[in-house]
Amino acid sequence: MDNSKRQYYKKHLEQITSFQTSNPNENPWVLGKPKTEIIDVVDYDPNWQAQFKQIKQNIQNKLGHKALAIEHVGSTAVSDLSAKPVIDIDLIVKNPEQELNYAPILEEFGFLLTVREPSWYQHRMFRLEQPRVNLHVFGPDCPEHLRHILFRDWLRTHADDRRLYEEAKKMASVKVTNVQVYNQNKENVIKEIYDKIIKTISE
Repeated sequence: MDNSKRQYYKKHLEQITSFQTSNPNENPWVLGKPKTEIIDVVDYDPNWQAQFKQIKQNIQNKLGHKALAIEHVGSTAVSDLSAKPVIDIDLIVKNPEQELNYAPILEEFGFLLTVREPSWYQHRMFRLEQPRVNLHVFGPDCPEHLRHILFRDWLRTHADDRRLYEEAKKMASVKVTNVQVYNQNKENVIKEIYDKIIKTISE
């Protein structure tokens, strides 16, 4: 991590290390709670990068300056890392609450708004079935987005932690049909890696 990036993240360190929780009384499911599905962790596929680039170009062409950033995040963004075959993308807009500025355009591409969480960083999530994409919408300097970028970039440059995380993902997916349970099963390894990242930023 170069010094300019370290200084940027250090400036936001308090927010990055404070994990906001959503309102438990808030129902985030726009179209109803999703059905259970097999959690399948597969070998890395180079096509994921190409699919992201095409989707990014489509969104950028339509949203223009409204798209402040479009980032490939999650495991499919890390070469040589096994992953669920779901492309995670963070879309940064000026104000996620103003859905009319971006939702109709995303819907033109087949994206469906499935999650709305005003109490958790104003998060919105759109789902695309083919290719399978989870598109997360956040505002500028959102701590969750910054964590996504930090974790992705760390795994891209630290092979030992990449292998550690891969093993945790495979173990976490055994006999699991719920994404929340899958995520909980790998929480300890994720925290271990984040601790290393935060230590590096703080130095």
